Amino acid sequence: MKKSITLFFLLVISCAVYSQSSVRQKTLVQKDSIKKSKMAIEIEEKKLDSLVAVLGVFKPFKKAAHASYYADKFNGRRTTSGTKFDNNKYTAAHKKLPFGTKVRVTNEKNGKWVVVEITDRGPFVKSREIDLSKRAFMDITSNRGSGGMLVTIEVLNK
Repeated sequence: MKKSITLFFLLVISCAVYSQSSVRQKTLVQKDSIKKSKMAIEIEEKKLDSLVAVLGVFKPFKKAAHASYYADKFNGRRTTSGTKFDNNKYTAAHKKLPFGTKVRVTNEKNGKWVVVEITDRGPFVKSREIDLSKRAFMDITSNRGSGGMLVTIEVLNK
């Protein structure tokens, strides 16, 4: 009799533990799928933002402008607009264009272009018109060893 009661309790306990673990697994799967769906929504929003920037109408601003890129020592520092500079983002510095302006910069040699956002002031050299983040510069340059290139600058009209 004692053995059957003991076996019964063990069976009840094991069933309870099994059911709790399956509930935990289901909730983990649900939480994980929620995280994935939030991430998918964020990615879709970013795609939409970049599509709006690309599909917009660009007004010519300057041709044959000299462009250079930020040195690595500026990575992590604050820009004039107050944001933290990241050499892996598509940002740029211009002397006069307002902060937040979307600009298409086209390499005149090979026709490659990027859309960047103005977040800083500069360059502080008279012969240069725009400073690009390193990622933006390397995406459009034809010679990765060069420090400058001639570009066409176009401003996005909203």
